Amino acid sequence: MKLLVEVSGVVPASAAEVFTRLAETLRAQPYNPGFELDAERRFLAQQGGWWYRGEYTVEEDPAGARVTHRVYNVATWSRWAVPLANRFFAGFAERVGEDFDRMMGDLARPGGERRTLG
Repeated sequence: MKLLVEVSGVVPASAAEVFTRLAETLRAQPYNPGFELDAERRFLAQQGGWWYRGEYTVEEDPAGARVTHRVYNVATWSRWAVPLANRFFAGFAERVGEDFDRMMGDLARPGGERRTLG
């Protein structure tokens, strides 16, 4: 398992509340193979396709709850192709960061309401 991207941020709410909102958000995604949840450790993971594994942790922070998201390459074959493919998709790390920032904004809204675009 090789770490490709790591991002984190703080949501001004309790870690327990943020973990619950995050779990609901991730569970609701239409493509969600390999979903893992460990409430005791406040750990969530999604794994799908031939290489992708996204892990989330939620920890107490003086300003609320720190959410950390890590994207791993877990390919068991053609592992070398993942970084190459992501370079062809220039801006992969930036897109992960932008998506994470958007999700953090959604988690910070009262009740974890999602933004609607358009």
